[in-house]
Amino acid sequence: MNEIKRKGARSTKDIPTSILEQLNKGEIETVNLVEWLAVNQTKLLENVLKESHRMEYLEPILTDISNLKKQTVNTINEAIGTGLLTESILNNDAEILSIISRHKSDLVRCWFAYTIGKKEELTIEEMLQQIQFLSADKHFGVREISWLAIRSSIIKNLDKSLEILLPWTSSEDENIRRFATESTRPRGVWCEHIEKLKKEPELGLKILNALKSDPSKYVQDSVGNWLNDASKTRPDFVKDLCEKWKKDSPTKETLYVIKKALRTIEK
Repeated sequence: MNEIKRKGARSTKDIPTSILEQLNKGEIETVNLVEWLAVNQTKLLENVLKESHRMEYLEPILTDISNLKKQTVNTINEAIGTGLLTESILNNDAEILSIISRHKSDLVRCWFAYTIGKKEELTIEEMLQQIQFLSADKHFGVREISWLAIRSSIIKNLDKSLEILLPWTSSEDENIRRFATESTRPRGVWCEHIEKLKKEPELGLKILNALKSDPSKYVQDSVGNWLNDASKTRPDFVKDLCEKWKKDSPTKETLYVIKKALRTIEK
C-alpha cells in the first residue's frame, strides 16, 4: 500500500462515488476497513470476468452467493474464490487463477487465497508454500484472508503446520513472521477456535519463543494476542511463560508483548 497516498473515508457514506466506482471495477485497492467492507464484490466479479472474457462463469457463482445462509464480506469472498476454483477446473482454465492471483484489486487477491484453501488435493506443506506470497502481500486485507482461507487445514494438520511455520519466524519479512502466530492463534478473530491449542498452548512454544523479542510491532501485537487468547483457558501457562521471559529477555519488545499477553488476566 506504499504507493497509495489518499486517506480512506471514515464511514461508507463519505466514500466519494468516483472512488467506489474504481473499487468496484478493480482499478484501485481499498485503503482502510471502511472501503474494504463497502466494495460490492458481485459488481467487482462481473467486471473482472468481463475484462478477462469469462462472463459465462458469472451466473453459477452468483447462484452460490445467493444460496449463502449468511452474506458477509468473508462468506461472499469465500464463495467467489471457491466458485472461481470450480470454474477453472470445469473449464481447464488455470489462466483465470493466474489473473486473480496478481490482480490490482486487493479483494480479488483475497479470492485467490480461497482457491488455495479449497484445493483438497494439496498437502498442508503445499498449501502453506502456495499461500506464503499472499501472507507477505502489501495489503492488510489480503494478509488476513491468507490465513483465514487455510485455517481449517492448519487445524486438521496442527502439529505438522506448527513444524512448517517455525522457520517462517526467521523470515526477513515481518508479514511472513506474523503469519506464524496469527494463523495459529487459539481463538483468533472471525474464525474457528483451535481447541487443541486452547488446552495445550505449549505446542506453540517454539514459535512464541522465536518471536518474543521481534523488532516489529506488527509481530509483537500478534504474539501478545496469541498469548491473550491462551490466557482465557490456560492462565497458568501464560503467567509462567511471561515470568520466564521477564527474567530471560527483559527487552522493551518482550515487555510490550507481556503487557498485551496479560491484559485479560490482569483486568
